[in-house]
Amino acid sequence: MSDKIYDYAKICEAVFAVDPKIRFAGVINERERLVAGRMKENVEPLESEKDDEMIFMELALRMKMRKEFDKQLGPVNFAMASRERAIAISVVINEDILYVVSEPDADYGVLPKKILEIVHS
Repeated sequence: MSDKIYDYAKICEAVFAVDPKIRFAGVINERERLVAGRMKENVEPLESEKDDEMIFMELALRMKMRKEFDKQLGPVNFAMASRERAIAISVVINEDILYVVSEPDADYGVLPKKILEIVHS
C-alpha cells in the first residue's frame, strides 16, 4: 500500500456503519499502540485493557511476519480469525493496522470486502 495519508478516525467510524455486529474498530501503529478508534457504545469488552496490549503486540508481530512472503505471494489484503466469541479482521494501512472485531455471527464472507472498500476509497 502507498504512503497515502488516511483519516483513521473517519475510517473507523465508517467501519462501524458497515454492520451493526461490529464491536470494535481501531488503528494500531507500528509501536503497537491504538492511535484511532474505539469500542462500540454499550458493548461489554471481551478482554481487559492488559489483554488488549497483548493482542495489539501479537497482531503487529503477525502482520510483520506476513510481509516476509509479499515478494512471492503479493501483499496481504486482510487477515481474519474466526473465534468462538468474535471475528477479528486486520488490514494493513501503510505501516499501521486497521483492527476490526465483530460478533461471531457476522457475515465474514462480506465484511472484509466492505472494510477494504472503505480503506481503498
